[in-house]
Amino acid sequence: MSWLEVLAVLGAGVAAGTINTVVGSGSLVTFPTLLALGFDPVVANVTNTVGLVPGSVSGAVGYRRELAGQRTRLLRMGVAALLGGLAGAVLLLVLDEDVFEAVVPVLIVLGCILVVAQPRLSAYVRSRREGERPRHHGSVLVWVAVLATSVYGGYFGAAQGVLFMAVLGLGLDDALQRLNATKNVLATIVNTAAGALFCFVADVDWTAAALIAVGATVGGQLGATVGRRLPDRALRGFVVVIGVSAVVQFLLTEA
Repeated sequence: MSWLEVLAVLGAGVAAGTINTVVGSGSLVTFPTLLALGFDPVVANVTNTVGLVPGSVSGAVGYRRELAGQRTRLLRMGVAALLGGLAGAVLLLVLDEDVFEAVVPVLIVLGCILVVAQPRLSAYVRSRREGERPRHHGSVLVWVAVLATSVYGGYFGAAQGVLFMAVLGLGLDDALQRLNATKNVLATIVNTAAGALFCFVADVDWTAAALIAVGATVGGQLGATVGRRLPDRALRGFVVVIGVSAVVQFLLTEA
């Protein structure tokens, strides 16, 4: 790599780590960057996943204050994230990419719609179950939705944070910032599970992965600082902007 390429990958890692911590979609910065530098798409994908693992950990640590009291929830949802992340990574290695790539934009758009509609939908659901205990840990349906999102995250990962936020917002009764912290942990589990598998059975460009890792670790701390200061409405708006941008950029990349 030339120095310009090194700086490009490092800068993309910082941006991705920041965006992933706040909402998700950081892969839509690093993945196209690797493609632009001439990487094979599959190599770029697995390298990107491996490189973003430290940034995911950094973002989760940065949001540790909002994780207080969430141990049971995280253990329960974490199992779904682990299984889904591994399943998605296996799918990437054994299936044709065209089928899944066709539904990626649809999933992202659906996530954005759910994020926008979440306050009213949650209010409706709460009104329908007055007198019931609050859902702090989620139903079986929420667990399955986290599992499905994790499969997607293990396969490609772009905007998995948007989908996680939509699922958690609709399925759990909690503040958006605390749900964002939950999302960061789940994304960390997915990326770590998929990345660990890729390290053993896929072709990883370790130079690029290391550069992304360094940048994403810095970005994770920046994202935690910025994300925590955003009010719920601003954070929700940022989710939608990133989600729409992810769809556009993904389609342009595939064109």
